[in-house]
Amino acid sequence: STELSVFETNIRFVGGLLAAYALSGDKMFKEKALSVADKLLPAFNTPTGIPYAMINIKTGSTRNWGWASGGSSILSELGSMHLEWDYLSNVTGNGVFAEKVYKIRNFMNEIEKPMGLYPNYINPKTGKWGQHHTAIGALGDSFYEYLLKMWIQSGKTDPVSRKMYDDAVDAIEKNLIKTSPGGLKYIAEYKSGRLEQKLDHLGCFSGGMFALGSQGSSNPQKYVQLGADIAHTCHESYDRSATKLGPEAFRFDDASEAKAVRQNEKYYILRPEVLETHFYMWRFTREQKYRDWAWEAVQALEKHCRTDGGYTGIRDVYQENPQQDDVQQSFFLAETLKYLYLIFSDDSLLPLDKWVFNTEAHPFPINYVFKSNGVPVTVPVSAPVPVAVQAS
Repeated sequence: STELSVFETNIRFVGGLLAAYALSGDKMFKEKALSVADKLLPAFNTPTGIPYAMINIKTGSTRNWGWASGGSSILSELGSMHLEWDYLSNVTGNGVFAEKVYKIRNFMNEIEKPMGLYPNYINPKTGKWGQHHTAIGALGDSFYEYLLKMWIQSGKTDPVSRKMYDDAVDAIEKNLIKTSPGGLKYIAEYKSGRLEQKLDHLGCFSGGMFALGSQGSSNPQKYVQLGADIAHTCHESYDRSATKLGPEAFRFDDASEAKAVRQNEKYYILRPEVLETHFYMWRFTREQKYRDWAWEAVQALEKHCRTDGGYTGIRDVYQENPQQDDVQQSFFLAETLKYLYLIFSDDSLLPLDKWVFNTEAHPFPINYVFKSNGVPVTVPVSAPVPVAVQAS
């Protein structure tokens, strides 16, 4: 098929190629990233600038997912383009990519938000919210991640993104963060007026995000602690399973806490988010438990997921000898193994004051320094108006 997910193609292909360019300096990677991004541009031809989810790269036709509320675009998808496209504009001198993502950012900044929350669905034609479903996990996650990381990528000079992040976190704290009877802190989902007491494995990235966002906040220790609380809860979801690997989603009710209840939530597909949070918590606190928890996961992966040909997901984390799904996800290589490696490496490897990771764990430089006509020039990655330059 020639139909691609704009989001997945961006974070994996464009992001991966740009990170390879940043790390190696090989222009071929930059040129390939530009070629791929060019093919995604028609998806942004909407009245709001919010892109469609899918594009046929042969015909240029676009559409949204059939299952999305009212023909909506997805919050996590539309909000996870900025790091890649802003950086692409800087290294190529072509401002069109940055213009697209700033238009999205500005639209989302100005739109009215129910209770300060961002619903997961928005119509790209009308700019109206779809179903009022808000989650820090699936469908929402990397939107919030990128608000913070836009500010970091800019060298902490982008106050609009920082304020959007802070306001979003305030709304999440007021409306969604709960503590279970057993003392576990988690982030519930809001669905049309009611709370669902559930946290996705995907949402476990947020512990690391809160710790990362402690820099520049008015109360750094508060957010490091919030990150630690989420890290603890997500580790419990691993520790309470027979395999010591965590389920796709887990719930909090009278019968159980931090455990999957439904059969279709009991699988593990090599996801990285819990280990991602352990990585950030290790970097920010130096507490040995985060390395210990990461090593527990390594041992569980080796025991239950390793095969002759690679690593596989498992269908039920609560079974002593779970059935394998025979799939090695690409994010296992890009994220899971990378965060594990970084947890046990020195901080001098990809230091957080010089690099920011996209949502697929591809590293981009902060305040990118490149050479124009042999002269080093520092250009903030998030310039309000992209400036065309002759990049190296």
